[in-house]
Amino acid sequence: MVIALIVNSEGFPFSYETFDGNRADTTTMETILRMVERKYGKARRIWVLDRGIVSEENLAAIRKRGRQYLVGTPRSQMKRFEEELLEDDWVQVRPEVEVKKVTIPQGEETYILCRTSGRKEKEKAIRKRFSNRMEEALQRLAKTIETGRLKDRNKMERRLGRIQASHPRVNDLYDVALRETPEGVRLRWAIREDREIWRGLREGAYMLRTNLKDGTAEQLWRQYMQLTEAEASFRALKSELSVRPVFHQLESRVKAHVMVAFLGYALWVTLKHLLKRRPAMVLPPSSDRTKRGSPTKQPSPLSPMKALALLATLQSADIVLPTTDGREIRLRRITEPTAEQKSLLQQLGLSLPERFELKHKCSVDFATA
Repeated sequence: MVIALIVNSEGFPFSYETFDGNRADTTTMETILRMVERKYGKARRIWVLDRGIVSEENLAAIRKRGRQYLVGTPRSQMKRFEEELLEDDWVQVRPEVEVKKVTIPQGEETYILCRTSGRKEKEKAIRKRFSNRMEEALQRLAKTIETGRLKDRNKMERRLGRIQASHPRVNDLYDVALRETPEGVRLRWAIREDREIWRGLREGAYMLRTNLKDGTAEQLWRQYMQLTEAEASFRALKSELSVRPVFHQLESRVKAHVMVAFLGYALWVTLKHLLKRRPAMVLPPSSDRTKRGSPTKQPSPLSPMKALALLATLQSADIVLPTTDGREIRLRRITEPTAEQKSLLQQLGLSLPERFELKHKCSVDFATA
């Protein structure tokens, strides 16, 4: 299934559409363009797309309609910006994220280079692991050749080809060859330093492209991050919010599941903005309180996931008191919220009742079959 999610600049969802998924993502773009414009008009709309759906034909179709886009770009196109990657004029948008804007002279598009420290370390570790595996395989083959257990050159080349084919991530980093020596055929390999240096520059980096003329690198990066937030929120519905099952046999149930996910995402975004709008107040330690005499603001708003986890420990319980005449007094109470929970409830404009009615009816009690 392909889901087209329509959101505004703040991430609030307006609508969604579903399409059959038994085709390449890139082939759905033209259909989505026509459908959205037919249903919602030809408003000024920015199309934010990930790399999986981007093709030159799709971008040309968007430009033909006079529309704007902000999309992910394959890493193969980063080579042309090697000098920009080496420069130090990056803008830090998060502690671990840096971005910079690159404009092509007389070009229709603007590129945004991005790099993440955590992602760089992860990709570096992956490269090292695959490099070690390939070198171990090459060493085993070299030893087999040197000891005379493998003498047929055609078999040597086939085994070498299998090693290279099974390590596509790092194969281009090595010059590998079978060479004639006085002792016989020997396997030799060496790291290609130019490619290793370029791989080091590229690790942790990715690139966006857009035909938008306005906006800083930070603003454009944050707009693109709405795409990843939407994807992460849909995944969160299956974990934090426990919207399951995820396997269905009927199309109507699949579409119903998507609708519930969409509503859950709408609530998720609403909660995120409520948490941003009114930062919670936290009390400093008693020693600091006597010096300053006022509470301090929390350095950053809670995420929806942390807020829900914090409120999840609030529970209701029935207290049953037996009487001397054999009857029972039943009182329904809620757990006493902690100071942090009270602060969060106040931030969200919510208050807990002192007690619950035992026979209080809710909307489901009035539902008709």
